[in-house]
Amino acid sequence: MATVTQLVTPPESSRAYRPKTSEALQEKKSVYVNYDRGEHEVSVRVSGFRKADIARRYRVRVENDRFQKDWSVTEVVNRLMALNRWEGVDVVLNCWVGRFARKNFPILISELSRKGCIDLCVNVFNWMKNQKNYCARNDIYNMMIRLHARCNRVDQARGLFFEMQKWSCKPDAETYNALINAHGRAGHWRWAMNLMDDMLRASIAPSRSTYNNLINACGSSGNWREALEVCKKMTDNGVGPDLVTHNIVLSAYKSGRQYSKALSYFELMKGAKVRPDTTTFNIIIYCLSKLGQSSQALDVFNSMREKRSECRPDVVTFTSIMHLYSVRGEIEHCRAVFEAMLAEGLKPNIVSYNALMGAYAVHGMSENALSVFQEIKRNGIIPDVVSYTCLLNSYGRSRQPGKAKEVFLMMRKDRRKPNVVTYNALIDAYGSNGLLAEAVGIFRQMEQDGFKPNVVSVCTLLAACSRSGKKVNVETVLSAAETRGIKLNTAAYNSAIGSFINGAELEKAIALYQTMKRKKVKADSVTFTILISGSCRMSKYPEAISYLKDMEDLGVPMTKEVYSSVLCAYSKQGQVTEAESIFNQMKIAGCEPDVIAYTSMLHAYNASEKWEKACELFLEMEANGVDPDSIACSALMRAFNKGGQPSNVFILMDLMREKEVPFTGAVFFEIFSACNTLQEWKRATDLIQMMEPYLPSLSIGLTNQMLHLFGKSGKVEAMMKLFYKIIASGVEINLKTYAVLLEHLLAVGNWRKYIEVLEWMGDAGIQPSTQMYRDIISFGERSAGIEFEPLIRQKLESLRNKGAGGDVSKSS
Repeated sequence: MATVTQLVTPPESSRAYRPKTSEALQEKKSVYVNYDRGEHEVSVRVSGFRKADIARRYRVRVENDRFQKDWSVTEVVNRLMALNRWEGVDVVLNCWVGRFARKNFPILISELSRKGCIDLCVNVFNWMKNQKNYCARNDIYNMMIRLHARCNRVDQARGLFFEMQKWSCKPDAETYNALINAHGRAGHWRWAMNLMDDMLRASIAPSRSTYNNLINACGSSGNWREALEVCKKMTDNGVGPDLVTHNIVLSAYKSGRQYSKALSYFELMKGAKVRPDTTTFNIIIYCLSKLGQSSQALDVFNSMREKRSECRPDVVTFTSIMHLYSVRGEIEHCRAVFEAMLAEGLKPNIVSYNALMGAYAVHGMSENALSVFQEIKRNGIIPDVVSYTCLLNSYGRSRQPGKAKEVFLMMRKDRRKPNVVTYNALIDAYGSNGLLAEAVGIFRQMEQDGFKPNVVSVCTLLAACSRSGKKVNVETVLSAAETRGIKLNTAAYNSAIGSFINGAELEKAIALYQTMKRKKVKADSVTFTILISGSCRMSKYPEAISYLKDMEDLGVPMTKEVYSSVLCAYSKQGQVTEAESIFNQMKIAGCEPDVIAYTSMLHAYNASEKWEKACELFLEMEANGVDPDSIACSALMRAFNKGGQPSNVFILMDLMREKEVPFTGAVFFEIFSACNTLQEWKRATDLIQMMEPYLPSLSIGLTNQMLHLFGKSGKVEAMMKLFYKIIASGVEINLKTYAVLLEHLLAVGNWRKYIEVLEWMGDAGIQPSTQMYRDIISFGERSAGIEFEPLIRQKLESLRNKGAGGDVSKSS
């Protein structure tokens, strides 16, 4: 194994003279390289004051004691960290010769603080206070307060602040800075403000760091106005802001969801010629993403990656861009950004991995999410609760609730405590797959495990009720939410109203909407979209249009979905003028009509027999780059057929093939109608082969119409060919289907096939009607002639004997 160890400074040798303090505090770096394994490690050693540096009286005491060790500070730290939980720190510290040098105490606390071992620091600090040569000093207390701040232990940090004053150790600016920072991390911004007042009363001048910590305390709690007030006070007191201050103000806007103000402040920074850093650009990218300005955010990101850029993107930058692509649904780009981060030598953290897993989870790509989860473990990173929740969610979205439950159990086995989000994801995993009882079971288990359900839990259950079509359970969930004191928000009401609408209970949906208004929960565009579309579905068109007045009174902006629903209501009532007015209003408002809006207008023109306008609307769709879907295409084809342009139906059919728009029964019927009008029977026959894969999804009424269309045109062979295809597809046919066949077979005089179809009906267990027998007997008497009339009666008698028909003799 090829190993290289290099000491940056020569190793210490035992020396009998007292070294200078600077030498005792000097850090010595050693570099370890393993070329075989590709490992590289840099360690730092601090000697501290050794045996030769302590007072003579202490040296004499430990001279002949073999249990007393002349360790360096770094060796002491390593031995302390190697202790078991049940072992006290005095096991090591009482054997350390360096404990007699008071100046070693700050060095020891500093090294332990650097390691982040807070419990060990506290135990060592308590040991220090019991030593005779301990002297309370600001630097040690400041280090301990900062360490508690990093670990969000505000009460302990505050306790140290009062303790140091009992030891007659006067707090300085650094002490207040550390304590303000501790309260800021915990979101206690009012405490931080009070500490600033105490600092001023103690005649301690705040530094720039003090103001920065206080601004951060206000801003991180979302109180951006207070943060600006502190910033103004800072300037008034003659302490100029630096780049850190500007970044904290930007972060305050970000935490307060004032994204536009953050961008305006950034423009002021540029005007003041303040040079931004990577942190600045990270905040700007985040704000642009939240405002939906993804292209501008990507421009900032690309400018950071340019060769001459002074601010290179870091892990946070790449993670923000991954989130951006995830929201846009561009999963491939999300993975590409992750790979680019690796290519630039940046080591992804757990947040980066979770962002990638979350992108896969939203789209139900469970295999990819599992691959990332395994990659996290391979790289030595411990998955957190977000990692497990993302993996669980991916299985829920991919319709694998069983595996989602396995992840939940694995999470507990790995001693990762789930949170409310985890339980909600598991509820959704079952609820989204129609397993309402299991979803309710998880809801109850959540409460038994000591987690209080929130409004998201209720929304998830309501959505599950909607999918399962259980009307009673919607009211039960609403009652359970009220019992538990969960205040429903707009999203929860929308879910409940949608559940009632899906259960065809419009009255209850309207009653819940009235409750929503009474409790002053503001409805949004989604609320009105559900109510308007639900009313249209139940043919309550005047009621649907009446909601427009409520939207106007509440100042709720119109969306594409609302416009489309209103257009549907007007078109169903044949109010073309009103529909055109709403359609034009939609365009003026800058809300570009989508395929649903165009389809609603097409139906309106069809209902009013304005075929030319329907055709003009199709051209407008093409000009605006809106691709028609199956419903729009069938409406257009109907307009072409009724408007005397059946040839355009075939052009649209070819366009549908080119754009891979799926064919539906309504589309096939319009194509057959065009074939009938233009006598394009070869095309119609070819169409039978084309429609074979779609037959199982077509309604029997529609197939009967197409059979009738062939038969009416005298194309009996094509009619029978289509019938054979229908039988082969496994579609269940009814008496009407056979009636269509028999009618047109008799019309062309094919009485043999007529009797054969009667036999098929008997085999299928469908009883032919009396009229069917009368028709064939009447045909035999009138048209079949003397030669075939007895043969027809004989075959009918044979059917009677087989039990396929009724009393043939009565029919005759």
